[in-house]
Amino acid sequence: MLDFLFTGWGAFWVMLFMLTPFAAMFYYVVHRKSVVDTGPSTTSRKDLSRIEGIWLATVFVIFVVINLASLKFMPMIAAANAATTGQALHEIDLTARSWAYEISERQIKTGSTVRFSGKSSDTMHGFAVYHPDGRMLFTMMLMPGLSKPTTLVHTFKEPGKYKVRCLEYCGIAHHAMKDELLVVNNN
Repeated sequence: MLDFLFTGWGAFWVMLFMLTPFAAMFYYVVHRKSVVDTGPSTTSRKDLSRIEGIWLATVFVIFVVINLASLKFMPMIAAANAATTGQALHEIDLTARSWAYEISERQIKTGSTVRFSGKSSDTMHGFAVYHPDGRMLFTMMLMPGLSKPTTLVHTFKEPGKYKVRCLEYCGIAHHAMKDELLVVNNN
């Protein structure tokens, strides 16, 4: 329902909204102590403690609510949700090695929920998938020597050519380490 608040520019505006009360309080305190009341404070310690408690409780509640609302956007939660809803997961295995990817399947149908399982055979590599409009959808870090592959679940909703890039510097031809996934209409 409120997915836009946790992705792209929505996340920026939420962060800005969260900072506004702090900036307003800071301005109020600085202005009051530098212009309105330049002498020592006349507020009792008891009143200060109550105000501080209310302020800290409010900040804590807002922090917890926003973090709980954003949990479903974590990759592990998305994978668990896909597994428990009974959706058929389309499995794609990949191996990264010096300046190339071995991908088990490069064509995906729209609406498919895909579990990418990746390994590296030589050094650190990245596996970043970009939407056809240029936005990065997700990235995985592929480390050599792990007993289990790195996995991530993603649902492709729009057709097009999705670029794949390595985002971990992996040597002299790192810039050439790229591939493509083709997402086609589900007909």
